[in-house]
Order: sequence, then structure tokens, then C-alpha cells
Amino acid sequence: MSLRAFGQKRIALVIGLALWIPSVAAGLSILWSYSTTPGRAAEPPRHQPSATRAHLLMFVHPRCPCSDASMGELAKLMASAGPRLEASVYFFYPRQQSASWAHTGLWNSAGAIPGVRAIEDRDAEIAGRFGAFTSGQTLVYDASGNLRFKGGITAARGHSGDNAGRSAVEALLASPDSVQELVSTPVFGCSLTGE
Repeated sequence: MSLRAFGQKRIALVIGLALWIPSVAAGLSILWSYSTTPGRAAEPPRHQPSATRAHLLMFVHPRCPCSDASMGELAKLMASAGPRLEASVYFFYPRQQSASWAHTGLWNSAGAIPGVRAIEDRDAEIAGRFGAFTSGQTLVYDASGNLRFKGGITAARGHSGDNAGRSAVEALLASPDSVQELVSTPVFGCSLTGE
């Protein structure tokens, strides 16, 4: 190989790297921005009928890949809460589909968590009553029917692990009287109705 050919290959390599590195950085930046941009926050009623224990409501689009992490966090939360908490997970399905449209792997995951009821939510009617717009939106009402938590229980879209939402709900359940104000965290997920 001549010195000239070697120099041309080296220049081509440098140009390739000069183009590739910023492209990868831009792609990672877009991905990070997407995963850490919260969805639209819920506007739930501040009260619902009182119950015998705290009640968690989660609203899910059954085909949202981000909600796998929410379901995993819900399983951890329910395992630590025990009988202090009951949970209902409402699965959106469009009016033109049968209810079985909502019966995906997420539905099966919810149904496998002790203390959790999976419920079909045609055209997000129940979600609408609770002002939920984003898949993974979680609400916790205390036994007196007061809204105590609204938000997400993941740190980002599709990311499992320690996060402010799950920690807030665990603290609320461990010592209900220690937290008097409504706790709110961002919710990360797809649009509840796919719009």
C-alpha cells in the first residue's frame, strides 16, 4: 500500500468518525429526551367514597411498551404493602374492539399480582372520570377516600428501579398521618388512548 493510499484511508476514517460520533450523540440525546419527558398529568377528583383500606388505581394502555416497567413497580409496591392496599388496573380498549383487545401480556402481568384487579375500560370512560391521560397514571386514595398520591411509579419511560413515585406511595402506606399534602410525581408513558 502506498503512502498516498494509506493517507486517503486515514482521512476517510477521520471524516467517518467525525460524522458518526455526533450522529450517535444526537440519537442518544433524542432517546434520553423521549424517555424522560413526562406525559400529561391527571386531573383526578380529590375525593371518592371511603373504603376499608387505601385504594390504588392505575390506568394503562394495554399495548404501551413503557407500561411494562409500571407493572413491575406495581408488583413491588403490592408486595411491600400487603393488606394495607388494594389495587385496580384499568385497561383501555377502543369502542370498536372487543374487550379481549385489552387482554395483552400487561393484562396477564396485572392479574398475576396479588391484590390487583385487572378491569376493562371501554373508550377510557373510567380513566376520563379520574382525569387520566397517560398510560401508567397512578392514583392512591386513603381509606377515608382522600386523594393522597397522583403520578407515575417509574423514573422514566420503561425504566424500572427506585423512583420517587413508588417511594412516596410506600411512605404514605407506612405512615399515613405523616404526609398531609397531596404528593405528585411525573408520569411517564404513552397516551392512554393512543392519540
